[in-house]
Amino acid sequence: MSTDAAEIPAYRYTAELANQIEERWQRYWEDHGTYHAPNPVGALKGDVPADKLFVQDMFPYPSGAGLHVGHPLGFIGTDVFARYHRMNGRNVLHTMGFDAFGLPAEQYAVKTGQHPRKTTEENINTYLRQIRRLGLGHDERRRISTIDPEYYKWTQWIFLQIFNSWYDVDARKARPIAELISQFESGERDVEGGRKWSELSFADQQRILGEFRLAYMSEAPVNWCPGLGTVLANEEVTADGRSERGNFPVFRKSLRQWMMRITAYSDRLIDDLDRLDWPDKVKAMQRNWIGRSHGARVRFAVGDESIEVFTTRPDTLFGATYMVLAPEHQLVDQIATPDRVADIAAYRRAASLKSELDRQENKEKTGVFIGAYATNPVNGKEIPVYIADYVLMGYGTGAIMAVPGQDQRDWDFAKKFDLPIIRTVQPSEGFEGEAFTGDGPAVNSRQENGLSLDGMAIDDAKKTMIGWLEENGHGHGTVQFKLRDWLFSRQRYWGEPFPVVYDEAGTAIALPESMLPIELPEVDDYSPRTFDPEDANTEPSPPLSRATEWTTIELDLGDGLKTYRRDTNTMPNWAGSCWYQLRYVDPVETERFVNPENEKYWLGPRTAEHGPTDPGGVDLYIGGVEHAVLHLLYSRFWQKVLFDLGHLTGDEPYRRLFNQGYIQAYAYTDARGFYVPAAEVVEENGKFFHNGEEVNREYGKMGKSLNNVVTPDEMCEKYGADTFRFYEMSMGPMDVSRPWATKDVVGAQRFMQRLWRNLVDETDGSLRVTDEEASVEALRLLHKTIAGVHDDYANLRYNTAGAKLIELNNYVTKHYSSGTPRALAEALVLMLAPQAPHVAEELWSKLGNDGSLAHGPFPKADEQYLVEDTVEYPIQVNGKVRSRVVVSASASQDEIKAAALSEEKIAELVAGGEPRKVIVVPGRLVNIVL
Repeated sequence: MSTDAAEIPAYRYTAELANQIEERWQRYWEDHGTYHAPNPVGALKGDVPADKLFVQDMFPYPSGAGLHVGHPLGFIGTDVFARYHRMNGRNVLHTMGFDAFGLPAEQYAVKTGQHPRKTTEENINTYLRQIRRLGLGHDERRRISTIDPEYYKWTQWIFLQIFNSWYDVDARKARPIAELISQFESGERDVEGGRKWSELSFADQQRILGEFRLAYMSEAPVNWCPGLGTVLANEEVTADGRSERGNFPVFRKSLRQWMMRITAYSDRLIDDLDRLDWPDKVKAMQRNWIGRSHGARVRFAVGDESIEVFTTRPDTLFGATYMVLAPEHQLVDQIATPDRVADIAAYRRAASLKSELDRQENKEKTGVFIGAYATNPVNGKEIPVYIADYVLMGYGTGAIMAVPGQDQRDWDFAKKFDLPIIRTVQPSEGFEGEAFTGDGPAVNSRQENGLSLDGMAIDDAKKTMIGWLEENGHGHGTVQFKLRDWLFSRQRYWGEPFPVVYDEAGTAIALPESMLPIELPEVDDYSPRTFDPEDANTEPSPPLSRATEWTTIELDLGDGLKTYRRDTNTMPNWAGSCWYQLRYVDPVETERFVNPENEKYWLGPRTAEHGPTDPGGVDLYIGGVEHAVLHLLYSRFWQKVLFDLGHLTGDEPYRRLFNQGYIQAYAYTDARGFYVPAAEVVEENGKFFHNGEEVNREYGKMGKSLNNVVTPDEMCEKYGADTFRFYEMSMGPMDVSRPWATKDVVGAQRFMQRLWRNLVDETDGSLRVTDEEASVEALRLLHKTIAGVHDDYANLRYNTAGAKLIELNNYVTKHYSSGTPRALAEALVLMLAPQAPHVAEELWSKLGNDGSLAHGPFPKADEQYLVEDTVEYPIQVNGKVRSRVVVSASASQDEIKAAALSEEKIAELVAGGEPRKVIVVPGRLVNIVL
């Protein structure tokens, strides 16, 4: 069939017509504030229903590359959910902002000399244009960007709240630092050394408070790359200890940096996961990351010093035959013998060139004996002390007791250095491995005339050993966490400045809230100073350090005019994304970061609806599983601190979490291994060709490097936004990844055209809707569809909702060729609206309705049409379905049996005989055994 423009009916639902409709309704929504969600109080105040819904997408970063078709999957999913609930009368808050600080914009600024703000704002405008074209129903008044001073003013304010807080272990909550100072001043809490608080210098007071503050300065090991002049995240370091960017050497180096004491919340962060409606796999990832372990701390004497270790297996102490310290451990210099100093220094340098990941996963065990011996407290044996890079300072105490009989890494090390191996757990029968890590009775674990664990199960042996350690002063039972405090400093320009200054003694002093926001100064060069790539002894010189007029400042902070210096580090881009849901609630509030009444309405606990342990938070948060740990963990930490301090009513940021899948795509490589444009590849007889040459097909992520990007812009241009939206939602379940295939979008387009054609004459644009009554059969299908679509939308099953709409539309096409009954037409349009809002608005208007359908009504199922009058039973004969019979839904079992046996095909098979059995499974089947 030809598709020449002259032959296409004037009112066919083509991409051109779709684009016109979409642009018109997008303007209407903007002009009328269709998606504005009112607040109880403040500038966005309005009439608010008690039934609210807060839906949120994970904070996008505005990349210069713009969107490809994989990005909007979650955005459209939240939009469908929000539209469905808005149509059912709920007050829905749905908007989008931008996580706009970060390294990519800074790197581009270094390369071009262009200010990162300019690049970022251009990218945001591109992003906004693209998502506007998709018809996302956002309250645009609530948009935020982390780079706006009025936003990061409050990020800095939250930092000050954390800085001016401490964690009260007894109360299990954060409290203002002023309360801790009062305890010191009154003598309720002892000062170290028995001195009075008033006798201490200001610097000493601040040093002591720093040991309690939730934001504090500390020496922390980092990945220092002199060749790039910056500290790198673990993910930016290759397995062989070099920078991903530039391939420079990376060294482990201790630097004084800002830390967040997230570890104070370890127990709450784990325990409160039980109160959240999150995927089990995400909860498991957070539990594993926090890593709560029950065990013991044990002290091993080394002369006048002692090495403390944490072990989850104190029952294996009799098998500890050597000890290992991390190369960076502070005790190494104190207990090493002089003859080992040179070897230790060489080994430390070699270890500093490795990433933590490489140190953990490297199977080749290396180490250096430091000349010292420790005393095993349970048997008095002297055991050698080594340093080895497989032990990290960031885990436990930075020291381990090595039990090679029960740990494979220790076994490998012991074999390499010819150290004793003693099994303390009896291996299972037939075990032929090396280290035995399974369960079994304790062996080789007894003192003469004293402690004996032999024969005990592991749990009993642990308890007995902990009791002995505590009774004899060698250790105590404890709980340990893998979680480490959050390194919060970055040696970069494009981030939030810290709202602190330093006095002449280097003491950090919080700036008054009246001075916020502290804005970034203009600089000529956005790159950090670089050094000789091999010189590990260099120090970072961030871009802000060159803004000398900004870094030095004279202030009167209550004790006269003094000269201070600013912090030249900036916050990580995690900072802005820790709390953005709170600012969505109140983006124009100037007196506080969020109004309490608005926070309580949108984010407070709803125990009547969700139960007595409801933590509050966003009602639905959708995003990728790649943010399962860090972003979500950091957000939970900030929320809990603000809750403890009385600023919030809920102690969790996200009540319900949903991880969408990903859209993946085929990519094609030619004989040289180069990626060719996927859009230009043709398939012939199961093979793939580009410009006549056969190419190889592979499957993976969509991206520019694979030459397989498809943009939503081109999809909207070719098919219309509604068709694109409907196709993405119909590709499969929301939480499952799926392959992109542009050719399959045609199926969604055909459905949209058929539905349009059922309601609108393609020739003259007139309405093809009648006032005739729909048949009972049609009404049964309609109300079954309404009930099913309700359930599907509420549970994010958009693909099955779409399938039900297609089925109903096909029925209309087949049975109402002369015009669609209004009852069917209106319901179809309203049910389609969450997925394809523009065409639904257009059809609703053509049906004679004023205004927008965005606020409903969503159709309701009539129960009388959901009750089946008849039931169809498959009839099995000796296990195979041979026929079917339709009987009344109220038929008795005897009536069902009689109907089945009298069915023509079954009667022939039975041939007048008597079946051995006739089994009726109510509502499902009849099984006949001959």
